[in-house]
Amino acid sequence: MHLPIKRTLERVPGGMMTIPLGCGAVISTFAPHAGSFFGSFTGALFSGALPILAVFYVCIGATISVRSLPAVVRKGGAIFCTKILLGIAVGVTVGHWIGINPIASGWFTGFSTLAFVAAINDTNGGLYMALMTQYGRPEDAAAYSIMGLESGPFFTMVTLGVAGLSAFPWQTLVGAVLPIAAGMLLGNLDPDLRHFLANGVHVLIPFFAFALGATLNLKLVWRAGVAGLALGIAVLVVSGFFLVLIDRLTGGNGTAGIAASTTAGNAAAVPALVAAANPQYAAAAATGTLLVACSVIVTALAAPFLTAWWASRNGSRGTTLELAGQGVERG
Repeated sequence: MHLPIKRTLERVPGGMMTIPLGCGAVISTFAPHAGSFFGSFTGALFSGALPILAVFYVCIGATISVRSLPAVVRKGGAIFCTKILLGIAVGVTVGHWIGINPIASGWFTGFSTLAFVAAINDTNGGLYMALMTQYGRPEDAAAYSIMGLESGPFFTMVTLGVAGLSAFPWQTLVGAVLPIAAGMLLGNLDPDLRHFLANGVHVLIPFFAFALGATLNLKLVWRAGVAGLALGIAVLVVSGFFLVLIDRLTGGNGTAGIAASTTAGNAAAVPALVAAANPQYAAAAATGTLLVACSVIVTALAAPFLTAWWASRNGSRGTTLELAGQGVERG
């Protein structure tokens, strides 16, 4: 008997992230003591997102080639810096409005500055690469070798600090970037090791997603409905507007900007990581994971249609891309 489980999961936008996360949330909601009941390795999986994520970011770092950076620094650097600056602007603006804690009542219950910053800071790399293969140019796709530096909680913590919402000890900031830096070092020193570690990116996603889901209560999911939809739309509109302008200024026609206006699947892990570093964000992280996961789905569904429309309007042509060290799609 053969069941196409993997292919079925991949048909769902961000399925490798969102479906295991949902499974963990279902078990945690209806059997909240399952982890402690079984204990051992099973119990560890119900509360072990952080160690898995540490390994995940080492693997991600290994896929980033230092030698590819100079050739695409103008495009990738421009988009990367724009995303980070947008995160800071959002942190300052939304943080001034609602502060650190999430909104407590109304249609946007659970919405927080942390969720918005985490959602806007990190691009869905797999989707971006796929769209640029079809509608972009080689340099547009190669730009993700720089944009991939967004991954992880480091820039979200920096953004929140710059926005004046809270300070993180320098040791915490360094600790947040060390795994990805170690992966970059190992991957650039040994191409074989890069290939070996890159294979771990896809494998680890459903496992840390399940562990994150096990910390959620589905009784709060309905609250994330309107707020999650609004967050995804806001990420598309806000980042899309500015990224199209930046793409045009760097010689593109805006197609790469539209394709980059998404939320990465692994961004759903960032609220929990930030809360682990600073307990002040514990309340925001509780709903932030759900909100960011909603943004992953909304942007993954909408961005391909918007990119195709923009490309047809501007006469973009697809290209065949072969990028050394970029054989891993991330979402």
